[in-house]
Amino acid sequence: MANHKSAEKRARQSLRRSARNSQLKKKVGTLERKVVVALQAKSQDLQKVLAEYVSRIMKAVSKGVIKKETASRKISRLSKRAAAKASVG
Repeated sequence: MANHKSAEKRARQSLRRSARNSQLKKKVGTLERKVVVALQAKSQDLQKVLAEYVSRIMKAVSKGVIKKETASRKISRLSKRAAAKASVG
C-alpha cells in the first residue's frame, strides 16, 4: 500500500487508466468478432462494421492501449479477408 500522498495519487490514476484501457480493449475485441461474424454471414453491412472497427482500433492506438504494428496487422488481415469475400461474393 502507498505511504506517500503522491504514491496514493499514482495508485488512483493507475486504477482509472487500467479500467479505461481494458474497456477500450474489450470494445475492440467485440468489434473484431462482429467483423468476423459479418464475414462468415456474408453480411451487407460488412464495410460499415469494418470501418467502425478500424476507427476504434486506431483510437486505441492513439491512446497507447494497443501498439501501432499490432493494429496495422489486425486491420490488414481483416481487410484482406473482406476484400476476398467481396471479389468472390
